[in-house]
Amino acid sequence: MTFTGNIPVICGPTGSGKTAIALEISKKIPIEIVSADSGQMIRKLDIGAAKPSKKEQKQVRFHLIDIINPGDDYSAFQFIKDADRAIAEIISRGKVPVVVGGTGLYLKALVEGVFDIESEDPQIRIRLEKEMEELGAEAMYNKLKNVDPEEAAKVHLNNKVRVTRALEIYYLTGWPKSKLIKSGQHKKSRFEFQFFSLMPPRAELYERINNRVDEMLKNGLLGETKGFIKAGIAELVQKMNVIGYNELFEHINGNKTLEQAVLLVKQNSRRYAKRQFTWFRHQIYSERFTTSGALKKAFLKAYAGFKFGPVIKLDLN
Repeated sequence: MTFTGNIPVICGPTGSGKTAIALEISKKIPIEIVSADSGQMIRKLDIGAAKPSKKEQKQVRFHLIDIINPGDDYSAFQFIKDADRAIAEIISRGKVPVVVGGTGLYLKALVEGVFDIESEDPQIRIRLEKEMEELGAEAMYNKLKNVDPEEAAKVHLNNKVRVTRALEIYYLTGWPKSKLIKSGQHKKSRFEFQFFSLMPPRAELYERINNRVDEMLKNGLLGETKGFIKAGIAELVQKMNVIGYNELFEHINGNKTLEQAVLLVKQNSRRYAKRQFTWFRHQIYSERFTTSGALKKAFLKAYAGFKFGPVIKLDLN
């Protein structure tokens, strides 16, 4: 049977066990993993970014891990290009590509696309949201009709989010959104996706996060962080804002005890997981599972026995 449908995505909050379940699935289906985790893309950030071990990487081939240096910029626009290329390569080898990760910005970009805008201005968004509240949806929709009638024709006047975003793009770039899409400055994946969200009970997830931080410390997270100082890249690592490192820098610099820093790592990880819960609940339309067993069963039912047909040609320049 030839499968030419959706690319599977295993997503969920940090610490939920996404990689572990993908590795379990790999025992049943010939898969390769495309990482959608912003921390795992950064070279040298191994323990704190919870990268798959060398043993795990021998079991399954991973893509988009260790592709940028600390301090490098990496956009959602670039992620779409890199992910599409990786997916196409995997399909060409007769394997099933599985996107695995929890970075909402990248996952949303795959589905909805993103504009290659050099800079964002939060003040524009704040102003437009204030105007939406004060003037109302119809008045703001009429503004959009004036600057981008083609986009306005595709949007319902009560869709405040899309109206606001289209106006924001116009004020940021001076170009209507519809014209930007035609210009090639809008990138959307050539593939369609099916999401499997792993959403464990909150208390269980928090316990998993706490235990994982303890395990990271046992595996040498503090030593890894000290190594960045020795290598002269501490400031670059801090810029990447991966939970675990900045908190330990505070300890190394004498501002916190190790116990205080570790507690802060756990607290910040739980807060991040809470934000991810909210994001996945409202942004990703997917089947949600509270246990890895239920997700695995649904995944295998959907994909076992399928093979992808010829890969489509991609112009990724």
